[in-house]
Amino acid sequence: MKTVKLPAAKSRSVSVPALGLGTWRFGETRARAHEIAAVRRALQLGYRLLDTAEMYGEGGAEEVIGAALAESIAAGEVRREDIFLVSKVYPHNASGAGTRAACERSLRRLRVDSIDLYLLHWRGSVPLRETVAGFIALKQAGKIKHWGVSNFDVPDMGELWQLEHGTQCAANQVYYSAAERGIEFDLLPWQRERGVPLMAYCPIGQGALARDAALARIGAQHGTAGAPATAAQIVLAWVLRQPNVASAITGASRPEQVDENAAASGHAVAPELFASAERILGGGATAT
Repeated sequence: MKTVKLPAAKSRSVSVPALGLGTWRFGETRARAHEIAAVRRALQLGYRLLDTAEMYGEGGAEEVIGAALAESIAAGEVRREDIFLVSKVYPHNASGAGTRAACERSLRRLRVDSIDLYLLHWRGSVPLRETVAGFIALKQAGKIKHWGVSNFDVPDMGELWQLEHGTQCAANQVYYSAAERGIEFDLLPWQRERGVPLMAYCPIGQGALARDAALARIGAQHGTAGAPATAAQIVLAWVLRQPNVASAITGASRPEQVDENAAASGHAVAPELFASAERILGGGATAT
């Protein structure tokens, strides 16, 4: 599966999978076995980025990932060092001490010793300086490898950049899809100038674009190797080819959804379809 470079420090970078499995709404129902099966299927298909948060199912999603990852490692399907784990701290837990306590809880649920990328889920009432201090302490203790933010706009990023250690932010994860392109006018250029990768969540528009009839017709005409591309594959591939977008995080609670999404990262969509898709989806600020 395609990887991209995440500039995690001034002196080095780390490779991050371009397509990640999101687990929003996991752990909220009794479908635990199906969710574990979906995560395991994703790992078998080559997914190596798993995205979650303490908010998802109030820790239930982290438990699903922990169980699936433990089973996959025991079966010899993956190694822990090959997996890039992303989790997020609630804003109300994001004080210095609160961040450390929340991280410890997430580590127990995930059944791992460290989280690869730990994000502030969104801005809250805790001063940003305290949160950054908590992240730095966690990194020094080996509990996390990198830290970043989520749902930050340009003023938020500007404030972060003025803080001590603020420029160590490894990524900003925000809502971005072919139908929601407002960040192209301000946030995406701001991050591109400063080398801060963007992680896109809900790249299929919370599932709506996967049901778009016009995109499905385009995909039927422009698939590769004789196979039609689905609407979901078109919009996922579109997001992944945008400049400065490090990863696309898409949810899939059923194994068949995982299979479909994985094909988008494997370049199953022919390049010539994008001009047609652009006419349907509307323009933004980024040339494609």
